[in-house]
Amino acid sequence: MRIVVDSEKCEGHNRCYAIAPELFDVDDYGYATAAGDGTIPEGMEDKARLAADNCPEFAITILDD
Repeated sequence: MRIVVDSEKCEGHNRCYAIAPELFDVDDYGYATAAGDGTIPEGMEDKARLAADNCPEFAITILDD
């Protein structure tokens, strides 16, 4: 599984980072990106889904590779 953040939709609410800081990076302006290559480590799948579900802009997609 992998996380993809649509940078055009992200408005910097940081809910994803607050829920799963292991899975997201935030720049100086508060905009999120997936940490590393976006791969979700085993055991973090539920946390990734929770972060995606809490994004008010629907900017986070979880891909099943």
